[in-house]
Amino acid sequence: MTASAAPSAPSTPFRVAAVQTVTGTSLDANLARADALIAEAVRGGAELVLLPEYFCMMGRQETDKVAIREQDGDGPVQRFLADAARRHRVWLVGGTLPLHCGDEGRVYNTSLAFDPRGERVARYDKIHLFGFTRGTESYDESRTILAGTEPVAFEAPCGRVAMSVCYDLRFPELYRHLAAGGGTSLILMPAAFTYTTGQAHWEILLRARAIENQCYVLAAAQGGKHENGRRTWGHTMLVDPWGEVLGVLPEGEGVVAGVIDPARLAEVRQNLPALRHRVL
Repeated sequence: MTASAAPSAPSTPFRVAAVQTVTGTSLDANLARADALIAEAVRGGAELVLLPEYFCMMGRQETDKVAIREQDGDGPVQRFLADAARRHRVWLVGGTLPLHCGDEGRVYNTSLAFDPRGERVARYDKIHLFGFTRGTESYDESRTILAGTEPVAFEAPCGRVAMSVCYDLRFPELYRHLAAGGGTSLILMPAAFTYTTGQAHWEILLRARAIENQCYVLAAAQGGKHENGRRTWGHTMLVDPWGEVLGVLPEGEGVVAGVIDPARLAEVRQNLPALRHRVL
């Protein structure tokens, strides 16, 4: 479902949770940890759970994700997500997993959303691919990932939910596009920000996206030192439409939870009607 669908008008609070992991190199172990953390979130009352980018694998080489890529519609990770959503009776957004893209050396970095019946309701292929070089630290996702082209949102009980992944956070025009026609209630941000870039920009960008779109932002991060030697920033958090951080987990495995409150959304948008004042 793309952003063209008309948003609903939620009237009751909706509890969400973001999972933080320190994903390793074993697919089976990673899925087991994700399931345990989903269960923890659901025990806390979560109705929607967001997993981080690369929750299923952070390999020793960038090409390791290509080796576990799945065909769209079936595979161990997709079955895990559908089953977990159904078993826990929760809206579940699976961070990202590698899907076939038609290029033998690359994959789509794909985020999938499932409803509480385990039915897939949305697929988003990460559009913006991270590139960074400073000294000995260097990343170029385009070597193993093919960029997506289609912005995606879906409807949940809390209203319109905008999908995005990691480096997308630096491109505000994506979220403006998704907010067209009535606004977004919630932006999802599964990520694996590096320690360097996360320390500098993560919270600032999350709060900016919440403030300028007058919506909640739920960010699920990788957070710690990984088996492959990489260190990620963490700081999984929930930000409200005024830019206030409602909960944060600096590092390590865990869950950050909170409420998407339609009354708070309405209050912020009424007090400061910036969305209605847009010219361009």
